[in-house]
Amino acid sequence: MPEIILKNVAKRFGKFVAVENLNLEIPSNSFITLLGPSGCGKTTTLRMIAGLETPTEGQISIDGQVVFDADQGINLPPNKRDVGFLFQNYALWPHMTVYQNIAFGLENLKWDKKKIQERVKELLAMLRIEQFEKRYPSELSGGQQQRVAIARTLAPGPKVLFMDEPLSNLDAKLRMEMRTELKRLHRDTDSTFVYVTHDQLEAMTLSTKVCIMETGVLQQYAPPLEMYNNPANLFVADFMGNPTMNFIDGHLSGSGEVTFGGMKARFEGAEAIADRDVVVGIRPEYIHIDEDGTVEATVYSTLPSGMETTVKLDVNGTSLTAVVFGDVDYPVDAKVSIAFHKAAVLFDKQTGQNIARGKLTLIG
Repeated sequence: MPEIILKNVAKRFGKFVAVENLNLEIPSNSFITLLGPSGCGKTTTLRMIAGLETPTEGQISIDGQVVFDADQGINLPPNKRDVGFLFQNYALWPHMTVYQNIAFGLENLKWDKKKIQERVKELLAMLRIEQFEKRYPSELSGGQQQRVAIARTLAPGPKVLFMDEPLSNLDAKLRMEMRTELKRLHRDTDSTFVYVTHDQLEAMTLSTKVCIMETGVLQQYAPPLEMYNNPANLFVADFMGNPTMNFIDGHLSGSGEVTFGGMKARFEGAEAIADRDVVVGIRPEYIHIDEDGTVEATVYSTLPSGMETTVKLDVNGTSLTAVVFGDVDYPVDAKVSIAFHKAAVLFDKQTGQNIARGKLTLIG
């Protein structure tokens, strides 16, 4: 399976910069997600790798072969890159059965009829849609249509499978089921998957690494849990996680003490950082409502969902969000005590960049 390498890749539409100086290495057999808000350049990046969009500059190689090079004038068409592309709308032929949809591409490639039958049967079994072999797309649910589209894309055995928001047309329950299927499929096919989404939950649950972009610029490229726990900057920290991370303006002294939201704490790991204004980032699940907590808070509102409860708190006029696991609830305006657990993140107030990660220990 191939490695994909992007070197100084850029795409401009007139004066508009869609992707700027992108350098990316996608390892063999990985599941990489391009993540970010609408217009950040993720789909453009996917289309450039696939050959559906021509970069303005840079170089792209797949499995050691240069498929695009602006300086050398190399630009292989999509059918020469040995990749499969799964579109958002599935694009199934309505007048063909499931079997015919999957076999269509193989027939165009002049595969032997017996080999086509074997490959289609193999994919029908892999995606658990054998019983729908003779049905037409209009007779299938959204999830079943998606499985057919995946089978058709996998049929020729592409080195890389590209997917552009393939779950966005499905309802929430089906999206969850299909995430499970996609993760299993990645293991079973031993292929390299490159996936586009604006849904950070999909990125967290599916990926081996996440590439998060904003306005065409790479913000961070890391395994999802590393990105969640140690975001590179305020944009990444805000985008990853639901409920989002708490951000509290504060000031860090040269001795590693930080004042924020009417509180004062020692921040382990920040002792060597110069005196400056900062933003303290704390994940909601790291704020514990605890009888032995050292900070008093007032419950502003609660959102119980059964498995967990999101609690909005007021601490000295600062609004904080906490997540309490289990079927618990709190009365509005109730007085509670809170404590901070695990690590918090310090961001430079001026640049927004992550400058330290460590434990907060309240003082006084």
